Amino acid sequence: MCGRYAASRRPEDLAGIFEVEKWEPEETLAPDYNVAPTKEVYAVLDRPLKDADSPKPVRQLRTLKWGLVPSWAKTPEGGARMINARAETVHEKPSYRRAFSSRRCIIPADGYYEWVTGADERDLEVEGKKKRPRKQPYFVTPADGSVFAMAGLYEFWRDRTLPDDHPGAWWVTCSVITTEAETSPLAVAPAEGPHALADIHPRMPLMLTPDRWDAWLDPSRTDVDDLRGLLVAPPAGLMRAYPVSTAVSNVRNNGPELLKELEGPEAGTLF
Repeated sequence: MCGRYAASRRPEDLAGIFEVEKWEPEETLAPDYNVAPTKEVYAVLDRPLKDADSPKPVRQLRTLKWGLVPSWAKTPEGGARMINARAETVHEKPSYRRAFSSRRCIIPADGYYEWVTGADERDLEVEGKKKRPRKQPYFVTPADGSVFAMAGLYEFWRDRTLPDDHPGAWWVTCSVITTEAETSPLAVAPAEGPHALADIHPRMPLMLTPDRWDAWLDPSRTDVDDLRGLLVAPPAGLMRAYPVSTAVSNVRNNGPELLKELEGPEAGTLF
């Protein structure tokens, strides 16, 4: 799954990486090393500009709210629960299928966090001696330092309690698509810890390699079978994972120190 990630790149850098044609400086977000559901996040999307004479899609860098709210939802309250969409079923689930066919985006990140329960902690949990096992967070990121381009969906929702000219009348929200975690060896694995992403968690965000960015963002591609062909995991051996401080477990903590690699897990023996 993807429940927390880091995003520290500047918008002008993202614009260059993704060949963005339009972004609004007033929408600039501060670097966020502990992105949590319902926060404002960057997303790259291809869409015609509002009130433009041409219907041609324009690549944009937009700020969206993480937690998708379907257009038909009566309230936005369920958005916090819809932060992830499964690649295996995204084409058929009512909440995602319309966005999957025409409103796809890329959510750029440095990498994502995932938590592993320590072996000693698991034993105590099994014995019923501890109800809340301590979990060790890991940071997963491309080994070459490139952007982690997560496949996403976005949707528009109209708040009917507000007038048309109200700045909050329209919500634009998004969801990250996840897939089965890789079982192949990590490009760089910690000396003590997981050797594959599947050792950390059975799911992972679907990372799109640059050769699939244009096809994924193209709103003219609406054939479901064609689009499902893009939902394949990236080549093996691109990722690294390392333990980070349990401070990241508290969403109030935020800063580059959260990405610092630890010499070993804080939460006891893991493997």
